Amino acid sequence: MPVFPQYLTDKQEDELRQIANSIVMPGKGILAADESTGTIGKRLASISVENNEENRRKYRELLFTSDDALAENISGVILFHETFYQKTKSGVPFVKVLKDKGIHPGIKVDKGVVPLAGTDGESTTQGLDSLGERCAQYKKDGASFAKWRCVLKIGNQTPTYQAMMENANVLARYASICQQNGLVPIVEPEVLCDGDHDLETAQKVTEQVLAFTYKALSDHHVFLEGTLLKPNMVTAGQSCPTKYTPEENAKATVLALSRTVPAAMPGVVFLSGGQSEEDSTLNLNAINQYKGPKPWALSFSFGRALQASVLKAWQGQDQNIKAAQDQLLKRAKANGLAAMGQYKGGEGGTASDQSLFVPKHSY
Repeated sequence: MPVFPQYLTDKQEDELRQIANSIVMPGKGILAADESTGTIGKRLASISVENNEENRRKYRELLFTSDDALAENISGVILFHETFYQKTKSGVPFVKVLKDKGIHPGIKVDKGVVPLAGTDGESTTQGLDSLGERCAQYKKDGASFAKWRCVLKIGNQTPTYQAMMENANVLARYASICQQNGLVPIVEPEVLCDGDHDLETAQKVTEQVLAFTYKALSDHHVFLEGTLLKPNMVTAGQSCPTKYTPEENAKATVLALSRTVPAAMPGVVFLSGGQSEEDSTLNLNAINQYKGPKPWALSFSFGRALQASVLKAWQGQDQNIKAAQDQLLKRAKANGLAAMGQYKGGEGGTASDQSLFVPKHSY
């Protein structure tokens, strides 16, 4: 009879399991504040604020020093490398600010999307080199979890077998390295919403991508109970002429997950994918209200859909910090309710209905 080695100790597994489960406790989700220097620059430019380190620091301080009520709905924050080592104006490290609120600090560890040779515009994600050493350092410096994004696109001939296989294996290698270093890996295979494809096509492709992903995670002996999944919600392409209801999106999403994602995986934290703040919340709420089998927590890991109204309220002005923080608390509360299927709608912020779609989104 074959003997299968245990790649993690019981203690390591218990720690990973505890962190993953605490991130997806009922009514809680993740604030994705891991925009790269270039991407946060685009956000700041939208309110005519210069993209320099001090302004980036001030904006992130605004987010992280919001009222302690933030922790009622935000269990983790994903940080960019620069942000991970920044401090408040009074000298308190951001990592400590978050931990003191009971919020897990996380870190984006991929180094960006790059072209995948031999394909028609498809991509893979770089950053596996020295990942073990980086993860060990981030863990030592206070991180609880990590995130890595791979991107696939729907077209006449895409995603190809090559792209799905490559990205699944990259995600699995990343996840394994994270776990060896005590970090819970958030696995993010994002199927972009660019295009005019219908909901049925989006569902089928999402199922394929997730199937490839979980086969690779199994092949690489990843401890599923100590992982989280960050997928796209299943929605039609941005240019699709047919408009679908949140209930239709929810059915397609839950079916895709139930056909591909093992029940051992504790939680799904959806990306917002360019949906408006309100649309992403309504879709999350419908997903949680859907009556199909849902053995995992279904929550959120939103960036743009938690920050659009915050930025609009702030406008780079110190006198607007409290108003901007109130917008963050409002959106976090709305999504916390949606993660339990209890959102009634109407918690509009200053930019709640604004489309946040960015073609071929990268950060």
